[in-house]
Amino acid sequence: MKNRKFTALTLLMFAIAFACLANPGLAQQSPAAAPINLVAGVGGPVSTSSEWSNYSALNLVAGAFIFPAVASVKTTVFYIGFTAGTEADIGNMVLYTTKRGNSKITAVTPVKLKGVSDPIITLTSKKVCPTQPISTSNPCVIRMDPIALTPSTLSDYYFVMYFANDSNNAEVGAANSQYPITSLTGWYESGDQTQLKAGDAIPAGYSGSHPYFLLYVMSD
Repeated sequence: MKNRKFTALTLLMFAIAFACLANPGLAQQSPAAAPINLVAGVGGPVSTSSEWSNYSALNLVAGAFIFPAVASVKTTVFYIGFTAGTEADIGNMVLYTTKRGNSKITAVTPVKLKGVSDPIITLTSKKVCPTQPISTSNPCVIRMDPIALTPSTLSDYYFVMYFANDSNNAEVGAANSQYPITSLTGWYESGDQTQLKAGDAIPAGYSGSHPYFLLYVMSD
């Protein structure tokens, strides 16, 4: 019996060794890393702000507050939250990059949801927002598509969402941090602020208030 066990164990070891030789990457594979916060996101209860028709939400992810651990991050994911409304009609979403502490745009990156930068989000759908109805007690959190971006502490990032000029967006509610416990800040401007180019300046209006819609900035 001992010899049989020894033979079986030996054959198993040879099989594993052969598999590793045939596929060197097999021995190096490890479980996928869990997503991590790249900055301090919104925690605790949220408040709301509505009437977003023909308004842009501008959210600052400041380089000064980016965690050092992001050096190994290859992709960045934004999470936004809604507290009211039946349908959010987003006209466009972009990410502006500037040098830290500077308002001049150095790069413009599209932000997408399911492959498009102008998604229609059905807030009454349980597939989109599982807990119904949505409210400040049950905000609907939406995960954007990953962006190929390693955030740098030498840059600032502005996530901008424009809400189309229609009646649906007049009823949309933004999830805002109720308490100042996040490094994310933001403001809003009328009109479409997502059409700026490299070399343009970030629109004035930053007041250091809470973010609008943006709840988390995480790795993929």
